[in-house]
Amino acid sequence: MRLLHGGRAASLQLIQSDSDDDSDSAWDGRLGDRYNPPVDQHPDTRDIDYSEIKEKILLETANLGPKADYSITRLLRQRQLGLCRNSSFSHGECSRVASHFLPNNFTCTDSYVQKAFCGIYSQDGNIFMSACQDQYIRLYDTRNGKFKNFKTIKARDVGWSVLDVAFTPDGACLLYSSWSDYIHICNVFGDVENHTALDLNPEERRFCVFSITVSSDGREILGGANDGCLYVFDREQNSRTLKIDSHEDDVNAVAFADVSSQILFSGGDDALCKVWDRRTLREDSPQPVGILSGHRDGITFIDSKGDARYLISNSKDQTIKLWDIRKFSPKEGLDASRMAVIQQNWDYRWQQVPKRALKKHKLPGDTSLMTYRGHGVLHTLIRCRFSPSFTTGQQYVYSGCSTGKVVIYDVLTGKIVKKLSNHEACVRDVSWHPYEEKIVSSSWDGHVRLWEYRQAEYYEDDLAAVNCKGMEFASVK
Repeated sequence: MRLLHGGRAASLQLIQSDSDDDSDSAWDGRLGDRYNPPVDQHPDTRDIDYSEIKEKILLETANLGPKADYSITRLLRQRQLGLCRNSSFSHGECSRVASHFLPNNFTCTDSYVQKAFCGIYSQDGNIFMSACQDQYIRLYDTRNGKFKNFKTIKARDVGWSVLDVAFTPDGACLLYSSWSDYIHICNVFGDVENHTALDLNPEERRFCVFSITVSSDGREILGGANDGCLYVFDREQNSRTLKIDSHEDDVNAVAFADVSSQILFSGGDDALCKVWDRRTLREDSPQPVGILSGHRDGITFIDSKGDARYLISNSKDQTIKLWDIRKFSPKEGLDASRMAVIQQNWDYRWQQVPKRALKKHKLPGDTSLMTYRGHGVLHTLIRCRFSPSFTTGQQYVYSGCSTGKVVIYDVLTGKIVKKLSNHEACVRDVSWHPYEEKIVSSSWDGHVRLWEYRQAEYYEDDLAAVNCKGMEFASVK
């Protein structure tokens, strides 16, 4: 239980932690057949239309310049004639072509007896890691088109389920967190498992780390916990070095802004995203660099674009928001978000979304660049992420969904470009291969599915029609 401050001493409200709980008796993640997330048919693009990120994405996908209007066939023809630079497609042109071949069919499935909670690729894409409520962490070899389980690790000191996982940057170790005072680290390779418990030494009796990430040098581990604090653990000193009182409620999401690991993001059940400078963090004066407000309910996940400028946040208000950290919110925005959270009186873990929670108009002081609607955020801390830079130019954001789908949005238009449907319960985690057009979804139905592009079948009549048109075209020429 926690007191949520409503801005004045007289407006304190007693609330209960409502993130990933340690009780499994009230829900199983199958409200999807009774909830149809509203899709925004006409997203408001006025802010993003005049933003720097629009020009950046258009450049990274070859949608600016003289070839912007070229079809794929024309691009192929240009390459065939040697009219492309270095006789090959540019990186942007490759991303543009790949956008026509998004994953649309699941080609591989692994099944568990209990809920799948987490699933992520390693930085090089050679390993996929899955964490299940059965307390096992499974590692899959994903090299050369494979998806083969090569190691299964029994997690230790697990309360209810493993709630988050991460790789160290070198891919040699994995980390996991749960309802426990410890973050655990274990080796990925080798016949002997070496588990190490990293003690965060919290003051709460019931303690949980909902989100973890690792600095680019592998030295510091950042965690967000149910006591409203950020924790920094230094692996070289083997001790907790910082505990920052950061949010008025559970901290559900943490992320580093870029490879420098100097700027940190956090998101909590107070509906706020906060930006921190690691170089100025002090326990006795926990002041964020800035705050981003605009959500009406708690934040479930944060993903950075990796450029120390843009991030996205998933929320229990059933939206994803895109932020530019150069546009912090005024006090008016903080007060508006705080009031919106206080007025929420439903529990996303086992209740339907009330209509009043689906308001579309922006809150006062909302500085987000874009809002994406069309996926459901119920039952658990559902994740959203930017698509990879290498294959897509980060032109998409994608999210799990409480209706058992993977939903992919166009960053610039806000429209849904693809829905992947085959799960029977909520999809909690999603991970796009960093160098290939593959997505893995992890669902509470106990299935982990690998999605790839599959060309639609052609029938003889279709091929005959194509041949006839080709002959007509040849005769005209």
